[in-house]
Amino acid sequence: MTTAIVTGGAKRLGKEIALALAKEGINIILHYNTSREEAEKTKKEIEGFNVKCWTINADFSDQEAINTLIDRAFSLTDDITFLINNSSIFPLGKWDKVEFQDFINTFKVNSLAPYLLSIRFANKLGNREGKVVNVLDSIISGYNFERYPYYLSKKLLETITYSLALKLAPNITVNAVAPGLILPPEGKGYDYLEKLKENVPLKRYGSPKDVANAVIFLLKSDFITGQIIYIDGGEHLKPRIVEG
Repeated sequence: MTTAIVTGGAKRLGKEIALALAKEGINIILHYNTSREEAEKTKKEIEGFNVKCWTINADFSDQEAINTLIDRAFSLTDDITFLINNSSIFPLGKWDKVEFQDFINTFKVNSLAPYLLSIRFANKLGNREGKVVNVLDSIISGYNFERYPYYLSKKLLETITYSLALKLAPNITVNAVAPGLILPPEGKGYDYLEKLKENVPLKRYGSPKDVANAVIFLLKSDFITGQIIYIDGGEHLKPRIVEG
């Protein structure tokens, strides 16, 4: 039985991915930052699938927390072969109003953490095989001027995905999923998605299960690396511009 690290796995997409992996018989190391209560609830749900689950708290705005997370994970179990870089922050930040620190804070969590975690994960595996899946956003096919640091951080993670697919081969595959209209932003209801679904070629919004299924597909595939799967109903085919 193998183990997956899922960052930001306490709730929303991360929770759905962690539960889907548990259903596949994969043990879970569940990372969270501030969502301790949700992490404990998700842990109990995961253990209901007769797999093991450990929780690790780490604040990815702190470099030391990023640097030590992989070692902490491998101190719990050494059969880790999957890393799912899902943790993300989604702040508002209009393109012409962004402060220097806004970029730093967002890039630390959304770009730098996945990069450093992937490198340390690869070093820990040595000659063993493993798989990394990064969670992007289908907006990378267009522009988001309303959440500009977030948009740029995901564009950078796209480049990181491609470059690490080359550098970590042949033992480790690196791929990504790019969700579109799946969940409304926190604080908004599904009426938010209803208003936007007409922009989607399939004229509907998706489910977190659609994202989780794509992650599982990539983890089961041994001859795919450097790929991004858009789970967005075809929205990336007509790149969207979100004005700010």
